[in-house]
Amino acid sequence: MVKRRISLKDIAKELGVSISTVSRGLRDHPDISDEMIVRIKELAGLRNYSPNPMAMGLLKQHTKMIGVIVPDLLTHFFSSVISGIEEVAKEKGYFVIVSPSNELYLKEKENIANLMKARVEGFIVCISQETTDYSHFEQIIEAEMPLVFFDRVCLKDKVPTVTADSFEAARGITHHFYENNAHRIAYISGPDHLNISAERRMGYLQGLADCGLEFCPEYLEKCDLSPLSAAIATRKLLMLPTPPDAIFGINDTVVFAAMKEIRKFGLSVPKDILLVGFTDEFHATVVHPMLTSVMHPTNEMGKVAANLFFELTENIGLPPKSVELKTKLVIRESSVRK
Repeated sequence: MVKRRISLKDIAKELGVSISTVSRGLRDHPDISDEMIVRIKELAGLRNYSPNPMAMGLLKQHTKMIGVIVPDLLTHFFSSVISGIEEVAKEKGYFVIVSPSNELYLKEKENIANLMKARVEGFIVCISQETTDYSHFEQIIEAEMPLVFFDRVCLKDKVPTVTADSFEAARGITHHFYENNAHRIAYISGPDHLNISAERRMGYLQGLADCGLEFCPEYLEKCDLSPLSAAIATRKLLMLPTPPDAIFGINDTVVFAAMKEIRKFGLSVPKDILLVGFTDEFHATVVHPMLTSVMHPTNEMGKVAANLFFELTENIGLPPKSVELKTKLVIRESSVRK
């Protein structure tokens, strides 16, 4: 049986200090006391600690590459986040390699393996809708490489994250519907394990409670984020004995599919059903009626994720930060009854 390599985490745990303290102590950082530096180095020698060879190779080569993995490259949401990442990376003399997972878990794993072979210095990731096993991310952490998640996140106790205020945004949508005389409010969610699904569902439920509306389970549908699945979810809602008079979806793509299905049923937006989307894609302003949607600070999200990444390059093992950005409900024709 091969003995597991001693890591910074092991030394930190034994000394009762943070991983970043150990990392800086091994580099004689001036913020670490001489006494602690001696203790760290003595224990590292005693335990035969040696820096992770992959991480050290990266540090010596200074590849200046960041691996960025996103679910797709087609939506404005992800392209805008990538632009924010690139802006900060350029200032630091880095560049990014972007790989889409196409919402597939195996593709995501493959991308990470390939980017490691390309010698990226770390990763900024939005997980795929299929991802429920996080072992490939654990390997990145174990290799002592910088890793940051944005929007769809996991392992928040170990990895810095940047998200939007999904709970408050969904709550605000529900209030907006109620203020426009909607009382049968439906929500088309995404896969249960995604943080954005759970947070928006909780905001929806809280919004109903705020408005004194009873939660009806039949008004909560799920989809796999594809237009076909969203259309099927919408059809189920419209075929109810008492269909909803307002619908919002986990993202704009879902709501565009819902809008198309509503028309197939001979119904009108917003006369018969109010609609609100999430992420405020460019198409929200060119469809008819124009779509009310939650605007995400996507470019800022990319910048914050990149800045968290560079904090980790300086001090691997820093306690993970969770940054939540504010969104804005942009009200257009689809959610206002005249």
